[in-house]
Amino acid sequence: MELKIKYQYTYFIYPYTVKEQNFQKYILGLLKNKKCRIRFFEKEKDLDIYNFFLPKMKQYMFRTFDFSKEKIKKFNEFDLKMKSNILAKYPCTIFEYDLGKDIQGKAGDEAGIFFKLQKIEIICFNTGICFILLKTNIEDTNSFSDLLDFNYKFSEINSELNSLKKYENINLQTNQFENITRLSEIISEITQNSKIEAGINIDTNKFYTYAYGCIEQEYWNADDDFKNLENEFLKFANVEQKNNQNTLNPKNTKCIEEWEFAKIGISKLGMCMFTSSINTNNYTKLAYAFENQYLYMYIWELYKKILINKISKEFDTKEKYSSAKRKLINFSKQAWIYEITNDDIGEKLDKEIRDKFNQEKLYLEMKNKYDIIYKELNIEKNTKINKNIAIGLAFSLIINIVIFIILVILK
Repeated sequence: MELKIKYQYTYFIYPYTVKEQNFQKYILGLLKNKKCRIRFFEKEKDLDIYNFFLPKMKQYMFRTFDFSKEKIKKFNEFDLKMKSNILAKYPCTIFEYDLGKDIQGKAGDEAGIFFKLQKIEIICFNTGICFILLKTNIEDTNSFSDLLDFNYKFSEINSELNSLKKYENINLQTNQFENITRLSEIISEITQNSKIEAGINIDTNKFYTYAYGCIEQEYWNADDDFKNLENEFLKFANVEQKNNQNTLNPKNTKCIEEWEFAKIGISKLGMCMFTSSINTNNYTKLAYAFENQYLYMYIWELYKKILINKISKEFDTKEKYSSAKRKLINFSKQAWIYEITNDDIGEKLDKEIRDKFNQEKLYLEMKNKYDIIYKELNIEKNTKINKNIAIGLAFSLIINIVIFIILVILK
């Protein structure tokens, strides 16, 4: 059965890290890039995001909600260095990358899949953890299998191994892009050649894939059961190609079913929403919520996972203990313990994303490292103190003996 699509888009997410001591300089570099501009969130324009997230989350990730028109005007009067100093102190800054003309591309051979790169967003946390978000949609086809193949192939285009998989190359055909190398160059331009630092257990050979797909209602409605589509849904969630003949294990994908004819699938490789056009809201309001509220929620939880790994790595070196301890305390107070939304579905979805990222396990492993080093340092400290006490007592005993001998001689 060849599924047909009503509406779709895919975000490809690329995480990278900037050294914290270089973060202000990195922000300055983005400000100097004429194609990068700060995204100022506005309550009226971004009301759904504003209402969805709780105040602490808005303060952490969407600080520019506090910017009035007057404040934006005053901010824009500062020179670039002053702007970078201000932004580097904010927990998170979001940039938009100006693509200029429409960018079209083609996947595969002459009969391949055309797609459009709609926008690029850059999310920078002042811990040095950043993300590039590439929004795409396929064109000139309404085939769901083409969407599967496109996501599967595109997810690896920035991989160092991609040159070994020529059958999976994506060649961009446009006046701006001669080939896929140009897109990799844009990523390098944005990241300023930064990558996930060594030792952080994050696979960057593939983009994280965040995809929405609404199929025509004739395939999923009151008379046609979802069970007939389950394996296609699992391919979508696990970023598998259409020709994958294996029956995927549903246990490896967390399925959220809070709507009629709409499901969210969460896997280790990303998240997807799979809907039917039988309900108009599925490809209007729900598609919008998935692209905005839920997308930023997903980025937030991915950020927390990477930050936990980053801090945990520092605990592997005793010399970095004090710095790692400070970061652990700040993380626990500022990001770990508070809720981010009062929305019932959002709250449930956030929990499932955290579970899929194994955050509780990673956090406990990090805290155990802290406890072990803390005890070791205390033992070393106590040993040193006891040694100093012993030396002091010995010295005192020698002085007393000398005094006693002198007193005996004087007698």
